[in-house]
Amino acid sequence: MLYLEKKSLMTKITDFNTLDLNQTYSYADYLLWQFEERLELIKGKIFRMSPAPSMKHQKVASRLHTYFGSFLLGKSCELFSAPFDVRLFDRKKSKKANKDIYTVVQPDLCVVCDKEKLDERGCLGAPDLIIEILSKGNSKKEMKIKYELYEEAGVKEYWIVVPYEEFIHLYVLNDKGKYELKGIFVDGSIPCQLFPDLQVELEKIFEE
Repeated sequence: MLYLEKKSLMTKITDFNTLDLNQTYSYADYLLWQFEERLELIKGKIFRMSPAPSMKHQKVASRLHTYFGSFLLGKSCELFSAPFDVRLFDRKKSKKANKDIYTVVQPDLCVVCDKEKLDERGCLGAPDLIIEILSKGNSKKEMKIKYELYEEAGVKEYWIVVPYEEFIHLYVLNDKGKYELKGIFVDGSIPCQLFPDLQVELEKIFEE
């Protein structure tokens, strides 16, 4: 009887509409979801991701990937792009089991320098750098919810890219574990704090 109950709890979910958006889910639940909708799980709550990104979003993501990918070639840090699951928890707490993890996000780009955090399912713990590229309509999530989430998890550097207005916010975690705004860049080069030798030219990122 116990075996049957346990087996039924692990049934794969193939229809998004069968989920209760008011319920709190864990990463163990997330692993059972087999449908086309792309989701993120933030503190147990489901957030539907935006539909297919605009062409400009895709171009900006591709150019940033090229900048970081070329720079990191042969280095110990690795670059990953969505879809790539990042499981987060409060950095003051230890690593948890799947059933005790309630946040799974898919940043547009992220850099991970600690290979101990990588496994076949993605990244367990905070990447060193995360880049989120906004789409119209999802700025509240990126600017507030994810800002607080990445700060709490200990992401050292966080870029928020606004392609339709062509500027980038750059935040760096200070010694007190709080983000400091290093600048809102509208032209010239962005001085990456994690990699001082890397200079990202905005004109090339946003050019048509």
